[in-house]
Amino acid sequence: MLGGIRPFFCPADMRIIGRNNHTALITSVNILKLSRANNNKIIGDTKMRLIAVALTLFSFAFAAEGKELPEKTFCIFDPVGANGPIFTRMQDFRTAALEWGIEAELKAYTNEAVALADFQSGVCDGSLITGTRIRPFNVFTGSLEAVGGLTSYQQLRELINMLARPQAAKYMVDGRYEVSGIIPGGSVYVFVRDRAIDSVEAAAGRKVATLDYDLASKKVVEHIGATMVPATVATFAPRFNNGDVDIAYAPAVAYEPFEMYKGLGQAGGIYRFSFAQMNFQLITYKDRLPDGFGQASREFFAEHFDQGMEHILTAERGIQENYWIDLPDEQELEYLDMLAGIRDELAAQGVYDTQMMKLMKKLRCRANPMHHECATDLLF
Repeated sequence: MLGGIRPFFCPADMRIIGRNNHTALITSVNILKLSRANNNKIIGDTKMRLIAVALTLFSFAFAAEGKELPEKTFCIFDPVGANGPIFTRMQDFRTAALEWGIEAELKAYTNEAVALADFQSGVCDGSLITGTRIRPFNVFTGSLEAVGGLTSYQQLRELINMLARPQAAKYMVDGRYEVSGIIPGGSVYVFVRDRAIDSVEAAAGRKVATLDYDLASKKVVEHIGATMVPATVATFAPRFNNGDVDIAYAPAVAYEPFEMYKGLGQAGGIYRFSFAQMNFQLITYKDRLPDGFGQASREFFAEHFDQGMEHILTAERGIQENYWIDLPDEQELEYLDMLAGIRDELAAQGVYDTQMMKLMKKLRCRANPMHHECATDLLF
């Protein structure tokens, strides 16, 4: 009996093994000998192949009937719900998970806090939530959304690929929690109801819809002298659209479903400056899933990075061009330096992981080696 499956027909010369204790695979057919009445002639190659194929199909069918895959529940946060792009994209994950030894049940959540609470209470074996929410479980990957940490999608691609390598697996696990995949969510842009808010000085005293659980965002609002108005993923857009706040920040994928054009009106705009790289991360209970699940899952999401970017780029192209505001180069550099100072402060406080900050800096300097923050890397 192998892998929990008892085959009722198993030629002595055929080895059957169980993969993850649920799938019977024929790994070799060394010799298939059939005796005829008067001789021990070995069957021809063509017939041997046909018999091997037939037995392979038979073993798969028997395995399917012999033992069902364990069901695991994944709570998926998608602001749009079950018809949203994130939940839809996770259907491919569900199919791939069969190969990793589980039957994945996906549950859609439009309230991220509820998805997180269900994960913490054990209702879910894994949960797909935003990177900022990951920090209590893994501060290393929870630092991917560091303000100004990554300035392009190419840098994000390189980082996700690095973290999907087996050598990085030790950084993906913290206690019983494992980060089992990262999905791009898009650059976070600053939305203003009035284009007159065109500098840090002009933002002073203005109201900003701020995620109340995000210490980094609070620090930025405090730094520019603006007024923080607590918000959640569900409430920031209504506050912006209704005029309760003057400023909001979000990726382009929020523009259409949250109708943020209502808040922009005729006077507003969106600064084409990447404030941070939003992402979704699959956090799982390592002890509830098969060995190797996390690594296989991370590699799957890294390989599907381009599919994840399709919806983001489409959303960015879908925003009316007249809403985009391009910053002068000098002002952009000024803001990057401001965010660098905030990153350093938050890293010193333990909000951001110092190892991740170093890794992000390497990626930024690889893209722009002449930037002044990279000067120390050139002096050797």
